[in-house]
Amino acid sequence: MATTDNIDLSAFRLHDKDTGSADVQIALLTHRINQLTDHLKVYRKDHSSRRGLLKLVATRRSLLDYLKRTQQDRYKSVIEKLNLRK
Repeated sequence: MATTDNIDLSAFRLHDKDTGSADVQIALLTHRINQLTDHLKVYRKDHSSRRGLLKLVATRRSLLDYLKRTQQDRYKSVIEKLNLRK
């Protein structure tokens, strides 16, 4: 998926070796979504990347819905840390 070059996942991990929890996945997807958004600002006609962006946004939305349904406190924490609501 996305590389962890510019993102600090320690704030989202539930334990030391956590790479698959919904929190971490949402953080990685957000990082990749931001990269693709910047890419599409330059290359407006790149429709295949636009399709990939929409798929990533839908996946992130599903994970956020899951967190909201199951664990409200973690959901609010992730939303706050990633500034997803304005």
